[in-house]
Amino acid sequence: MPAFDLPLPELERHRPEPDEPADFDAFWSETLKEAEQHEPLVSVDPVETGLRLTQTWDVTFRGFAGDPVRAWFSRPSGAREPLPAVVEYVGYGRGRGLPHERLTWVNAGFAHLLMDNRGQGDQYGNGGATPDPHAFAPGGPGPAVRGLLSPRDYHYRRLITDAVRAVTAVRALPGVDPARTVAAGNSQGGGLALAVAGLVSDLAAVLVTAPLLCGIRRALDLTDAGPYGEIAAYLSVHRGSEETAYRTLSYVEGVSFARRAHAPAHFGTGLRDTVCPPSGAYAAFNRYGELSDGADPRREIHPYPYNGHEGGEAEQVRRQLHWLADQLAE
Repeated sequence: MPAFDLPLPELERHRPEPDEPADFDAFWSETLKEAEQHEPLVSVDPVETGLRLTQTWDVTFRGFAGDPVRAWFSRPSGAREPLPAVVEYVGYGRGRGLPHERLTWVNAGFAHLLMDNRGQGDQYGNGGATPDPHAFAPGGPGPAVRGLLSPRDYHYRRLITDAVRAVTAVRALPGVDPARTVAAGNSQGGGLALAVAGLVSDLAAVLVTAPLLCGIRRALDLTDAGPYGEIAAYLSVHRGSEETAYRTLSYVEGVSFARRAHAPAHFGTGLRDTVCPPSGAYAAFNRYGELSDGADPRREIHPYPYNGHEGGEAEQVRRQLHWLADQLAE
């Protein structure tokens, strides 16, 4: 796929006006306040994985509306001191999979919480274990359109709340240094990490790659791939629902979360990405932290001119590892 979005010099200046409702902050404050009424942890059970250098626990914590959400929690075997923790969010349509699938952060010396996606896990990977008991509002079969006609009923209201509660949960687990908590993700996971950065004021850092839900209106004009294609397909049947859907989507717009973020941030995007167009990543990056108090948060972005949604893959992870080590050392 050739480059299809803005040229890189224009992306570097891309700062679209925020598309956010007047009650954006009140909406999320009310949503999270309700979730905070529940104690975070339900259960923490050790798992035998066959790995000798990693210890893993099957964690259940309370997310949106107190619903149980599953996660894998792993630490390097034999670690004694409290460790910095990476809370990782996975991509659209997949679940937490199997506990030995994602070992990079544990091998780098971090505690690692991998959150399951409620109501997802059936499109690829090795499945999930978290149902979505609230997925009854009008909308299509895919998560991106479940409850699309109401901000309160929308799937991503619940999933973003789960993502915030995952940070609360990991900070309550033994062997974790709460002051060194990092949110990380790619694609949908990148969008969730960015939302968490805007809703949790004291993260140590955030790692965002190819984020979904950034520059949503522009993305819907640019691509029919992936989740945006599901939204377009829904609106092609439900003609006349566009403005209602756009209003719902404005409450989960990643650029709005980015504006409110405080933590140092590391971004990456493929300039040929038709699933999560790079203009969305740059819109979030260029407006990142502009509503935060105090100094402008440190941030950097790495474009990959000849890559699509795969972005920088292992090269991007290598950069994240070195960048995060420097941030935490400081």
